[in-house]
Amino acid sequence: MTTPATMAGKVFLIFYGLLGCAGTILFFNLFLERTITLLAFIMKACHQRQLRSKDLLPPTIRRQSAVTDMASLSGWKPSVYYIMLILGIAAIIISCCASAMYTPVEGWNYADSLYFCFVTFSTIGFGDLVSSQNAAYTNQGLYRFGNFVFILLGVCCIYSLFNVISIVIKQFLNWLLKKLECRCCPRCRRGKIRTGRRNAITPGQSRIRRNQVFADAEGPCDSDGEGRRLSGEMISMRDLTASNKVSLAILQKQLSETANGHPRTVCVNTRQNGFSGGVGALAIMNNRLAETSESR
Repeated sequence: MTTPATMAGKVFLIFYGLLGCAGTILFFNLFLERTITLLAFIMKACHQRQLRSKDLLPPTIRRQSAVTDMASLSGWKPSVYYIMLILGIAAIIISCCASAMYTPVEGWNYADSLYFCFVTFSTIGFGDLVSSQNAAYTNQGLYRFGNFVFILLGVCCIYSLFNVISIVIKQFLNWLLKKLECRCCPRCRRGKIRTGRRNAITPGQSRIRRNQVFADAEGPCDSDGEGRRLSGEMISMRDLTASNKVSLAILQKQLSETANGHPRTVCVNTRQNGFSGGVGALAIMNNRLAETSESR
């Protein structure tokens, strides 16, 4: 156990730790960024190959080059759950391989070796199990090098996994809060009771709405239509058109744009798959995912 013994060593440790810990966090963030970039590129290529195998890509896209095919899926983003699964599997593989090395060399059982790997890789560091504390080992230089490599890779994978898990927890909490707000808010429940069906038209209210909005344009109603509205048995086509005139105008505009071939602006949802917001490592990963989906 190497620790500073003098006051000068302790003061040096404080100032060196500020720079050293900041540089280490920067290194982990860069590792996370490159890992997310690589995983996003591989998953995007697999997704494109899956679409090709199912003949879901248009023939014009299928004849183009691979770079153009990747650009055609610029709006696609990898799922946060797949990335969490891949990072989790990588962390388990590294822990199992490291435990296989620690068990015969340190004399621990396999369960204790796995426990040591998690405590060390997650930087918890209880200190109940510490590696490389014996006076001599067989192939000591090779063992210390392997110990260094496993700890470095394990910490990077666990750090990336923790960041992705935090995104999943954030998604779950946002979903839970929305559910609780909808159930607990009396205003929402009163609104649902009052509105009823979304596009339903009440026979008695259609005439009032039409007279308020289109009073200047509409004339007197015929007696046949008036009787049917008052009886509540049927709604005239003119009332249906007047009450939904805004929706019909939007529908006509969309049909006109489609017929004339005008381009439509497509807005990419930045909160797709939950990669949005965050600070520090979360912001780096979110920005990298967005850049990857657009550039590749």
